[in-house]
Amino acid sequence: MSIVGSATPEISAMAYLEGKIEMIDLKNFKRPWKLIYFYPGDFTFVCPTELAELASKKCDFDELGVDVFVISVDSPYVHKAWDDAELSKMINTSFPYPMISDQNGTIGKKFGVYDENTRVNLRGAFIVDPDNIIQAVTILSSVVGRNVSEIIRQIQALQYVRENNEVCPASWKPGDKALVPGADLVGSVYHYWKIGTISDEGA
Repeated sequence: MSIVGSATPEISAMAYLEGKIEMIDLKNFKRPWKLIYFYPGDFTFVCPTELAELASKKCDFDELGVDVFVISVDSPYVHKAWDDAELSKMINTSFPYPMISDQNGTIGKKFGVYDENTRVNLRGAFIVDPDNIIQAVTILSSVVGRNVSEIIRQIQALQYVRENNEVCPASWKPGDKALVPGADLVGSVYHYWKIGTISDEGA
């Protein structure tokens, strides 16, 4: 099972993207960050709403330097049929990310999201940093959709932490003050929580 802090399992599989079906390898995608987004299946109920929201945020992912990959147990041909019949109508264009086929659940098993009882992947989202290390994991049951804006916020926070010697408090978003970890901050976080600022002594 893939957990935070572990290396991302290799993914090489057939995928559908913008009219083409071909083998892809995630190692060949060069953006520094990756989002690996598992969902139960094409032609279902919650999944089209999730993928439509994911597609609507493409500019945000591009700006953040994130390659997005979606994965289900459907064949690449079913991916194409679903995009043609439904997804493209919801987003007014072809689905913009590779739709990877995990027909036997091999990829899902590596990430710990494959459900042996239903034989589909659960709603797993994995944020991967430039060192190919998993930095965030979210797994939901098939009946509840995810909030893509929250995933983007997590990526923004992870990128900020990577570039600065600071940590991000609850609900942090770009422009908010972060915290500088250290002995002086122990027992002083309440200054930030109550007042919205950290004094020089507690910074």
